[in-house]
Amino acid sequence: MMKIILDALILAVSMEHFFIMILEMFFIKSPVAKKAFDLDSEFLEQKKVNVMFANQGLYNGFLAAGLLWSLLASETISLYLKIFFLSCVIVAAVFGSITANKKIIFTQGGLPIVAMAVLIVSIFA
Repeated sequence: MMKIILDALILAVSMEHFFIMILEMFFIKSPVAKKAFDLDSEFLEQKKVNVMFANQGLYNGFLAAGLLWSLLASETISLYLKIFFLSCVIVAAVFGSITANKKIIFTQGGLPIVAMAVLIVSIFA
């Protein structure tokens, strides 16, 4: 049962990061992205800003892909992939909460922190 809960949490984190990737790479000027990232239209009209968001989106896509890989990988490496990619997401959320917006620790870090806690409990259970 613990594995199902953990895998569901990891899948949710992965889908969240795919969604963020799509917003940042393709729809950064959309009302949803503006609200999610607290951005104004004037700021987004700068070409370099769009390129920076596309780059950031690509990294979110890599995190999402790695998390999916951790669900599909053999049992031999699955645990290590889960630990690594969840740790990457958590570190990014901590950094973002320190440098950009304190809410990031909850909005982007909450689910992976819960997933990591479940992972740790499942290791020692």
